[in-house]
Amino acid sequence: MGVATLSRTPKLITVSSPDDFDAVRRDPDPIRRGRRATELMSIYQQRATELARLRREAIEEAHQGHGLTYTEIATALGITKGRVTQIRSGAPARERAFFGVGPVHVGVPLREGTDSRMRSYVDAADLKTQEDMATLLGTLALTAEPFTIPPASTTVPDGDTVIICGPKSAPIGADLLATDPRLGMVHDAGRWWIEDKRTGERYGSPLSETPPGREDIGYLSRRIDDGRVIVHIAGIHSPGSRGVVHYLAHHLAELHSQVGADSFSLAVRCRLDDLTVIDSEAFAGPYRW
Repeated sequence: MGVATLSRTPKLITVSSPDDFDAVRRDPDPIRRGRRATELMSIYQQRATELARLRREAIEEAHQGHGLTYTEIATALGITKGRVTQIRSGAPARERAFFGVGPVHVGVPLREGTDSRMRSYVDAADLKTQEDMATLLGTLALTAEPFTIPPASTTVPDGDTVIICGPKSAPIGADLLATDPRLGMVHDAGRWWIEDKRTGERYGSPLSETPPGREDIGYLSRRIDDGRVIVHIAGIHSPGSRGVVHYLAHHLAELHSQVGADSFSLAVRCRLDDLTVIDSEAFAGPYRW
């Protein structure tokens, strides 16, 4: 399911075409030439890594799905059996595809200050969640491109993207949730809830109770839109978002095997020591769209 209701910003990194390499070489402006060369290097590096993953996956498919021995596969590919072993052990894990090809833009809300200067800022908890996501992407050989989401933003950057933003922080969070056919977030009785749109069941955060509990909950969705991946994370409170990233860091391979390339959403519960996430689990979903 796409996100046709969302507008987009101008491309952060333009997808390369066969003419881009020569265009960079011919560009007379040294600053523009250097900037574009850097952008293309990032794209080419990420695509080379993805090709390595696809090659490893093809080898395993030929072996497990078609019954070929690794020696037969090596002969068919024109490489040695030792090289096949290197490819199988050294290529990125298949769950890398969960986030797309990369680079992956990772956005958190830019908040408006309430002091006399009204300065904008990024909440420290959001910044830590963004850093945790960048670390996770790094383990998958994906480059993270951090950015901030203005309070009035309704746009998703072009390319693979992780949006860490609830419906209260920016319209983009509400718009993404609105296009999820199964899970959403609603504000009722002075607090936020994750709601199952099909059954009407609501899930509240123990942090919203009085006194607050030592758990929080968060929302996760992943959708494919025009060939790129959009991952959306939203906690009832800030620890809930970190709990979702914690869940992905510890269960990504299992989750990817469940959902494959399908769009889906789920809800995560995390246990806290103070505000530090110490455990996480999915308690609703994943629901394929």
